[in-house]
Amino acid sequence: MLKPVAQKYNNIDKAITHWMSEYGIRILRISLGIVFLWFGFLKFFPGSSPAEKLATNTITILTFGLVKPSVSIYLLATMETLIGLGLIFRIFLRATLFILFFQMLGTITPLFLFPGDTFTIIPFAPTLEGQYIIKNIVLLSAGIVIGSTVRRQSEKE
Repeated sequence: MLKPVAQKYNNIDKAITHWMSEYGIRILRISLGIVFLWFGFLKFFPGSSPAEKLATNTITILTFGLVKPSVSIYLLATMETLIGLGLIFRIFLRATLFILFFQMLGTITPLFLFPGDTFTIIPFAPTLEGQYIIKNIVLLSAGIVIGSTVRRQSEKE
């Protein structure tokens, strides 16, 4: 009685995990692209992004004041939008991932440059902005997983 149920469960499990194996990376790439496209597009409209002030302050410090906030927000918006489009449409994937990793380096720096803005209790209780930054660990990890497929894909083509 239990053997047919276990076999049926096993067959369903195989089908589901096969589907995940077949489509998981593609779904991850496209969903990550949507996140970057969405957040990047918001930055083209001043006041629309909750991260705008922190991002522009960070860029100002990282560029030693050479890039002003009024310019840096559009540079960041363009960078994130290009990352999103590159991931969604799988174009220039190596360059897209390079820009993603570069952007992620900049994204994490407010935790160190502005700990008062990113933590209520340093380093244990992040503010909403700090949480926004810390969740980027997942985006970075997704980029690494997608990057692991670049060589396999180019060898197929």
